[in-house]
Amino acid sequence: MKIRKTTIAILLFSVLFVFCKKSQAPEVITPITPIVPVPEKNLTNSTAVEYYGPLRVVGNKIVGTGDSIVQLRGMSFFWSQWMGKYYNASVVKWLKDDWYCNVVRAAMAVENGGYLTSPDTEKQKVFDLVDAAIANGMYVIVDWHDHNAADHLQASTKFFAEIAKKYGDKPNVIYEPFNEPLQVSWAAVVKPYDQAVIDTIRKYDPDNLIICGTPTWSQDVDIAANDKLVGTNIAYTLHFYSGTHKQSLRDKATAALNKGIALLVTEYGTTDASGDGAVNETETNLWYNFLDANKISWCNWSVADKAESSAVLFTGASTYGNWVINQITTSGAFVRQEIRTKNLRFK
Repeated sequence: MKIRKTTIAILLFSVLFVFCKKSQAPEVITPITPIVPVPEKNLTNSTAVEYYGPLRVVGNKIVGTGDSIVQLRGMSFFWSQWMGKYYNASVVKWLKDDWYCNVVRAAMAVENGGYLTSPDTEKQKVFDLVDAAIANGMYVIVDWHDHNAADHLQASTKFFAEIAKKYGDKPNVIYEPFNEPLQVSWAAVVKPYDQAVIDTIRKYDPDNLIICGTPTWSQDVDIAANDKLVGTNIAYTLHFYSGTHKQSLRDKATAALNKGIALLVTEYGTTDASGDGAVNETETNLWYNFLDANKISWCNWSVADKAESSAVLFTGASTYGNWVINQITTSGAFVRQEIRTKNLRFK
């Protein structure tokens, strides 16, 4: 009996010891970047489009009224077939009023259940976003969100002809015919496609800005700069994810600028190229410095509540804006702070 009691006592002591050790283990907490309070800016008595005017390419810069260089900052929406719930006027207005965005990007999906499957459904999401941007005096990029657009030229030219006919008289609208070409030839694949879509758009809209994708997920801007597209008001797409793409890509961008082409970052992430991983604020700030120094406009990826680091919203965030701090991710808070600090506040 005595031995049994001693054994039980030892066992009880062991359990308590293990329990206490576990309870004393430090809790792992993922740091969250807070939204630093920014004093409300005075409201500029015009909209962004009234203030900057129609956008044009002059040399390697994008300019507005009076040839003043324009740098826009805003948000890209997520693939439309998967995050269509945020494609509405309330979200656009919130991005203008609370985030101070002056540009948004409609990333209309093409494959994987997108436009090729449901053209009317996906097209309407674009119309909703464009109409909301116009109503709020913002610029809006209409993005053919496709990695294989050269295989879908007929569908693409039909879509952009419709967009140009419908909105070509509105200075708000910017065309992006090819989101991210894969590792394919600029001369043989991407350039002929881009040129065909440019020529289609120009039949109905002679003026508005067109931003053309480049090979290797829109990174080979230096290659495109050696063999430019034909036409006016044409810029080239540069994409980066700061956890993956660093100084070497900035060097490629510099080489392209030095050869006289204008760039616009229609999509970037604060994370690695998967859209996940840690938010790399240090490298993103290096990119911000580069973009500011060269007056390059940008849209951040993305307005989504997907469970990945590059999304600006946590799962379940309101689909109509009015987001509070606990609905905004680390990346969202970081990007929002950058936009609010540097953009003017428009009516």
